[in-house]
Amino acid sequence: MRLPPFNPHVAIFIGVISVSTSAVLVKLAAGAPAAIIANYRLLFAVLFMLPFILLKYRNEFKLIRKKDWTLSALAGFFLAIHFIFWFESLNHTSVVSSVVLVTLQPFFTFLGSYLFFKERFSQAAIISMVIALLGSIIIGWGDFQIGGMALFGDILALIGAIAIAGYFLMGQSVRRRLSLMTYTFVVYSMGAVTLIIYNLIVQNSFLGYSSTHWWIFIALAVIPTFFGHTLFNWALRWVNTATISMGIIFEPVGASILAYFVLSEKISSSQWLGGSIIIIGLFLFIMGTRRKQVVTISEKAKK
Repeated sequence: MRLPPFNPHVAIFIGVISVSTSAVLVKLAAGAPAAIIANYRLLFAVLFMLPFILLKYRNEFKLIRKKDWTLSALAGFFLAIHFIFWFESLNHTSVVSSVVLVTLQPFFTFLGSYLFFKERFSQAAIISMVIALLGSIIIGWGDFQIGGMALFGDILALIGAIAIAGYFLMGQSVRRRLSLMTYTFVVYSMGAVTLIIYNLIVQNSFLGYSSTHWWIFIALAVIPTFFGHTLFNWALRWVNTATISMGIIFEPVGASILAYFVLSEKISSSQWLGGSIIIIGLFLFIMGTRRKQVVTISEKAKK
């Protein structure tokens, strides 16, 4: 495998900042059904990519194996499910609570990596994951509400976390065989089709939204999708799913700051403390996995 053109961890960092805008943008799109917001986010992303696909990448589709089509379709399905449940959770609970629960995905990603890809993680990596997850829990601790619609929103966010873990696990092997543009186009298309079918079933209206809504739909397609998920998909070629999931744990920090300035949601001392703990855990994990990768490359060079 050739070396990446630039550090994948830098791409993950940019991606995390970008996806941190997602929850606030969804909140600003209040009035539109969650599945419609998700639908247009992926649909606009597909339309923006279509000219590049037709001009440069159309021949690659003939080379995609049946197995990769299946895995890509499943990845798109899981991405659509993630958006439906997570976006809906934001209608019932705060940005911080929702984002914190969604970023608990490393629990499911680590489990999936162990069961399906036989990946093993050092004790230090697991400890750093626990530290970062503890930070996420501290961030949302003061905001969690037991009972009522807030609890319902928390459950929806947790299901969204399971779905996004499935999305990354399905794409981990496929991304190493397909180009970034081809893979993301297939996944986003499959996700958009899934959401169109869902919206037709539940009879959500596709039209009748304000100009503000349409601009938010476009912003969601560009910022958290292209500069967020697309960069994560690019990084999947060189790093494992667990590394990306650990990076996304930083999302509650960015989302909390944006919610404070845009939505006037206050940031408590526990959220500041939790953010600091997340950064520490994330740093320890990335440094630990990076050191492991360097050692592995060195050992292979000696053989």
